[in-house]
Amino acid sequence: MILEDTLKSERQSWMSILAKAHFPTLEKLWSVVQSNYSSKFLRKPETGLLMVRGRIGGSGAPFNTGEATITRCSVTNEDGHIGHAYILGRNHKHAKIAAEIDAALQDMSSHPELFGKIIEPLKHSAEEQRRKKRAKVAATKVDFFTVVRGED
Repeated sequence: MILEDTLKSERQSWMSILAKAHFPTLEKLWSVVQSNYSSKFLRKPETGLLMVRGRIGGSGAPFNTGEATITRCSVTNEDGHIGHAYILGRNHKHAKIAAEIDAALQDMSSHPELFGKIIEPLKHSAEEQRRKKRAKVAATKVDFFTVVRGED
């Protein structure tokens, strides 16, 4: 059970990285290793809407804030592993590639290679983008303080 939970958590992590990846980078990384993997569609990429929910005050009653466009795809590879992807937006190719990588990463014989060649670079790229964004925001930080005047 613990091993199953660990694998589930790791899979959730790489699926999140794939879904949020900068598409040209993802496509470039996949093109290097893609020839070693083949897959067929279980569900071709399809675009739809997802209701986005929020909570009042972050923890209060839920409410619908609006809809977001998503694209989903499911594939199976020659080893029988099934890969899924849900991508924010309408990029069908991104969803297909993410699903193919998800299926390929489930094969423990090729997992370390793919993880090192695709997931790690995407993860580092995302961290670098977050670091740059934080630095840009920090540069605009304003410190407010109160000046105490004498007793008038």
